[in-house]
Amino acid sequence: MDRATFACSTAFFRDYSSSSHTAFCLPTGHVDFIEKVDSFSYSDFFRDYLIPNHPCIFSAKFTEGWGSRRNWVTWDGKPNFDYLLQKFGEAVVPVANCDVREYNSNPKEQIPFKEYINYWKEYIRNDYRSSRGCLYLKDWHLSRAFPEQDVYTTPVYFTSDWLNEYWDAIGVDDYRFVYMGPKGSWTPFHADVFRSYSWSANICGRKKWLLYPPGQEENLKDRQGNLPFDVTAPSLQDSSVYPRYTQSQPPVEILQEAGEIVFIPSGWHHQVYNLEDTISINHNWVNGCNVAIMWCFLQDELAAVQREINEWKDPMDDWHLQCQLIMKSCTGIDYKEFYNFLKVIAENRISILEKGLDDEALAKNTPKAAISTLGMLHAVFDLKRTVKVLTSLSANEDFKKLDLTSLSPPPEALLHHLKAAIDTALL
Repeated sequence: MDRATFACSTAFFRDYSSSSHTAFCLPTGHVDFIEKVDSFSYSDFFRDYLIPNHPCIFSAKFTEGWGSRRNWVTWDGKPNFDYLLQKFGEAVVPVANCDVREYNSNPKEQIPFKEYINYWKEYIRNDYRSSRGCLYLKDWHLSRAFPEQDVYTTPVYFTSDWLNEYWDAIGVDDYRFVYMGPKGSWTPFHADVFRSYSWSANICGRKKWLLYPPGQEENLKDRQGNLPFDVTAPSLQDSSVYPRYTQSQPPVEILQEAGEIVFIPSGWHHQVYNLEDTISINHNWVNGCNVAIMWCFLQDELAAVQREINEWKDPMDDWHLQCQLIMKSCTGIDYKEFYNFLKVIAENRISILEKGLDDEALAKNTPKAAISTLGMLHAVFDLKRTVKVLTSLSANEDFKKLDLTSLSPPPEALLHHLKAAIDTALL
């Protein structure tokens, strides 16, 4: 990214991130289609989609070199079951039943991959019917389980990925998934983890997306404040249950073809259908453009927990700690881990600014190499965003009530280091 473009983008985001998180409006139903790889730069994506939080679609040209597009698909565009069984037959995979509702999602079980493929073949032969229901393989960490496989290469537009950078660093989890499902499988109404961005690439098949900009989901809640399981259900038109449904705008609709990538912005609720037998690759990610939204989401989650168990506040000595534990069990992170998340991201960028990377390190597919590829100004931008959120976290009363002696370095020292690194980089 050139210096002038990045400086312009940074100034734009400074204004954006200091305002309230109101939804940006799109022309009704319009989603941009990015056709050519060579005429669309990272700075274009940063300026036109990451910063304004707008969805877009990338053409199949962006994925045509992927191994999965060559090997996982038959000549007529169907899933290549024989190849998949050969490579992954002994794996155990998470499978959801799309015909059953459990709370506000579909119940999941772990089954052998070869069993799922046999089910899928039989499901097709039986005209897409089965006594087992419509089963959908979801949230499979295939890249983590089979790192040696030539499956895909993350497009440069999505490489500023703090979530996977952090979870790779601590070796606990990741947010890279494979989805596989027959025609008719679907994902109920939701927004992504931590209100992250997501990208989803169809290896084969077609999807239909229903998207709602941030804030629109409020009109879809029932009288108890619950979001619907299915935004297409006729019950939403019952004003005694969903009093604000008539105020909601129609969803933005996307029909995603084989090879195309859909970018879902931060905090956009959505519902997704497989119109054909479909395989997709999906990432969730956070970066400097939406980390403030992640922090707001965590504060909202903690406030919701505190309301739920407020009656136990006085008799419970460690009430604040219990609230953090409950929030972590529900969301996957608490305030202390969020601090460590920011620390890892910041220290990686400080390391790049202070030491750079040698040619061997640059050649490797590592988070630091991705940071360096995006440029030093991007590292400075990330640090500025981190400083802003870390300053807010350090001043947060719920954070200050925790035992912070285990945090190394202490928040004040980390902030000082970040600010010094930014000042030095800008000299």
